[in-house]
Amino acid sequence: MPIGEIERPGIVVGMEAEARIARQSGYAVATLGGAEQLLAAGAGGLISFGIAGGLAPGLKPGRLVVATEVVAADGRRYPALALTVGARGTPEPVRAPIYGAGAIVSRSIDKQALYKGTGAVAVDLESAAVARLCADAGVAMAVIRAIGDPADRDLPPAALVGLKPDGQVDIAAVLRSVFGSPGQIPALLRVALDTRHALAALRHALAALRHALAS
Repeated sequence: MPIGEIERPGIVVGMEAEARIARQSGYAVATLGGAEQLLAAGAGGLISFGIAGGLAPGLKPGRLVVATEVVAADGRRYPALALTVGARGTPEPVRAPIYGAGAIVSRSIDKQALYKGTGAVAVDLESAAVARLCADAGVAMAVIRAIGDPADRDLPPAALVGLKPDGQVDIAAVLRSVFGSPGQIPALLRVALDTRHALAALRHALAALRHALAS
């Protein structure tokens, strides 16, 4: 079944928590390392799906963003399909560019600079690579993201070491960071709460997308 102009899409995530939600779509799901395999297995395009950092002021945790284009670090801009993911009773998704970074953008001052320099309203670690893969393969791509950390907030150190390459939480690394700098615990708890808001928004987005397909 197609989504927009994507026949049999594959969904690319960065975290296992995102993957658990994405699998409810019935489509194939992989982390970035498996994105090429999704295309090789017959996916007609890819959807970059998950949590993003906010770049634009005022975007609160849990706000959905559907990319109009992906801005890569080299300045190249890749068009993205506009998908219908709005759910009744939730704010209309923001439709705007998203920046694809090579590393977590943790400082608010850097987020503000990216927003001013690129016009992107959010940043993630997968979308630029997904966009390049789809461009090389000649297939469409889309981006559905929910804001986790807002633009005016720095991330604590433990949030930067908390994921393994397969998307699982690296609990040992998080604990080492917390033991070395316990003052970051309040900020880390706030990140956990913001992440819950973002994951809830992704569930709503997926439910709305499935409803649109059924209609």
